[in-house]
Amino acid sequence: MRKNYIDNLRNYAILLLFPVHTFMIWNNFGSRFYVWMGENRLLSTLIVLVNPWFMPLLFVLAGMSARYALERRTVKEFVRQRVQKLFVPLVAGILLLVPAQALYARKFYYQYEGGIGEHYKYFFTHLTDFSGYDGAFTPGHLWFILFLFLISMLTLLLFRYLPYQKAAARVERLPALGVLLLLVPVWLMYYLGNFGGFSLGKCLALYLAGYYITSNDRLMEKVEKKMRDLAVLCLLGTVLSVALYYRYSYYGDLWVNFIGWTTILFLLVCGKKYLNHRGRVTEWLNRASYPIYILHQTILVAVAYYIVRACEGTAVQAACIWAASFVLTMAACWLGSILCRLLKLIVPNIFSD
Repeated sequence: MRKNYIDNLRNYAILLLFPVHTFMIWNNFGSRFYVWMGENRLLSTLIVLVNPWFMPLLFVLAGMSARYALERRTVKEFVRQRVQKLFVPLVAGILLLVPAQALYARKFYYQYEGGIGEHYKYFFTHLTDFSGYDGAFTPGHLWFILFLFLISMLTLLLFRYLPYQKAAARVERLPALGVLLLLVPVWLMYYLGNFGGFSLGKCLALYLAGYYITSNDRLMEKVEKKMRDLAVLCLLGTVLSVALYYRYSYYGDLWVNFIGWTTILFLLVCGKKYLNHRGRVTEWLNRASYPIYILHQTILVAVAYYIVRACEGTAVQAACIWAASFVLTMAACWLGSILCRLLKLIVPNIFSD
């Protein structure tokens, strides 16, 4: 039976990328963006509040989905599906979309006025800090798909020697507190394979937690009984995070992982209780979520480059960038789905699994 709350949580998390990346244009925590208009404490705080959990949640959900996928697919079918869904879009996105983001950054910061061909050559022949804000090579926001593909392939060997069913009995004996304390290995893994704050180790830990821990229904029933306690922890943690950020501008890796993991557990039990349904919106977003992820930032950066020149005032600029990038991305996905249907009619086997 399909776990619809997993799809809904993933879809809503991906939609959060629109406000998060819009607000990044005014971040005040020492990071530039492809277009950056100066510091704004309120918008930066909103980013800081969701950053501990919204991308980590996607890796946990991916681990849960992998467990269910491997129950109904062979390893060969799983690898083929991951290549089609992750690797091919990753390569296409790096070749076609990400250079455009770096182009706008180069135009914004360095007043670049050269041609697109010259820029693409520069993009693929220069390596700096992998941010792309200077026009040099970067995987951009596709780091998530890159990490997910690598982790999906690497963990197949572990799943062969420690399959879910073999671990399930021990996992089910964990108390609810033990699940909460998993934040410790997640936190420690953050320092393994860390590339400028993007940690392959932490993402691996979250994926494995999703595969072995949060996909275990009996164990999560124990966590569900502590739903009220998790709600209190999340509320108090959020208030404290705001206070710490406003006073110190940073609140440490351990706290980030604590509030992140606690919020993920709370969202999972809430999702199972309130979002385990399926409708037309869910159906469409299930098909469109990866295209939305792949397209959204390139469109948003392009929109932002022109809007900050055409409009004045942070509130007006942020609202216009958020709304326009959302509408244009959805339109692009809709048109893409129509094109795919036409291609299926012309060449029936082109998208066959």
